[in-house]
Amino acid sequence: MNFRLAHLSDAHIGPIPRPNLAELLGKRVTGYVNWLYKRGDQHDMGVLAKIVADMKSQTPDHVVMTGDIVNIGLPGEIALAKDWLSILGAPSDVSFTPGNHDAYVASVTDLLHEVFAPWTTSETEVAGFPYLRRRGGVALIGLDTGVPTAPFVASGRLGAEQLAALAELLDRAKAERLARVVCLHHPPHVGGARLLRGLEDATKFEDVIARHGAELILHGHNHKPSLHRLTGPDAFAPVVGVASASAKPGGHYPGAAYNLYEIERNDDGLNILLRRRGFDETGEIIELESIKL
Repeated sequence: MNFRLAHLSDAHIGPIPRPNLAELLGKRVTGYVNWLYKRGDQHDMGVLAKIVADMKSQTPDHVVMTGDIVNIGLPGEIALAKDWLSILGAPSDVSFTPGNHDAYVASVTDLLHEVFAPWTTSETEVAGFPYLRRRGGVALIGLDTGVPTAPFVASGRLGAEQLAALAELLDRAKAERLARVVCLHHPPHVGGARLLRGLEDATKFEDVIARHGAELILHGHNHKPSLHRLTGPDAFAPVVGVASASAKPGGHYPGAAYNLYEIERNDDGLNILLRRRGFDETGEIIELESIKL
């Protein structure tokens, strides 16, 4: 088995369609002001287009997008994001997990799940999250950490139901000898994000991995590359964060990048090679690093 998986996150599609007054009630007011005076200048759709073009040139077998595809959860944004997600590939070849900006307010969560349902289709008896998608010897397990929060809070949460279902899917995929890749927006380990920005039940997620294991865990949210390892029953599980796919090079965050994973199973077992591709100081997209996980 040889499988190439691409991972990108935090596209923050813009510009934000002009909201009406009713749409700006509550948390969206602060988010919209933040976009106008800060975030909108940090994310460049031209940069994002170049990242997607380079990613496609690498001919991945599957693409994972781990959330924050929009900014303040407007219906108009979600429609634009759907069109952009379609550019990445057919829903059978692309998987999506929501982030905190996607579930910005409670009124949009049902619409979010409805619009992106083709990219979250599960091969399990129960629809919704977590989903399981089998592709070329790999089990893609998608989790939803996007929950509405108070202004200036960007935390996420899985909840007991998702965590219990995750444990079952990990065991099922292991029994099928699939390489288990868990995908979610927030960094799932304790200390993975700043105060009020992390996964509220990270300790419980770590407990699930300690008991059931995983071969690879992918996340976004922090807008920077990272590598952590969680203890599993048989081996450590690499936890890999990726930069924003639309961040301007030379800005507040590392320049836009995406990750490629070469997942290979042979007589020696499972081998995973991480290749990080993104902008260098000259504005060219290059392979920034390669790490054997």
